[in-house]
Amino acid sequence: MFPAIVNYATHLIASGILLGIFFVIYTKVTPFDELALIHAGKGAASLSLGGALIGFSLTLGSAIVHNATLVEVLMWAVAAMIVQILVYAIASRLLHTVRTEIEAGNVAMGGLMGSVSLVAGIVNAACLS
Repeated sequence: MFPAIVNYATHLIASGILLGIFFVIYTKVTPFDELALIHAGKGAASLSLGGALIGFSLTLGSAIVHNATLVEVLMWAVAAMIVQILVYAIASRLLHTVRTEIEAGNVAMGGLMGSVSLVAGIVNAACLS
């Protein structure tokens, strides 16, 4: 029983740290300040960032379920971070107005970007199984 609790706590703490790292990196890579926009009541930024966080955590959860060691989980977490950032970069390049639309609070654009991140996370997580 005790080893299971240690394993659980280790993965939970590592996941919290990885989510924090992803949050910091993702918010530095995007061309706008999500937190400032969220504090200003711009729901678009919340939807976009929330989708990226959920998309990343779906892959992280799948990595925990399908890998035996924490090192393997960490490797897949890094891959998931890269995928989420690449998906954002590609989508924002294809949809030329992402930055201005999210900064303006366009909830539809934020929802679309969040959905794109969710889809990437779901597919990425499924690829680990």
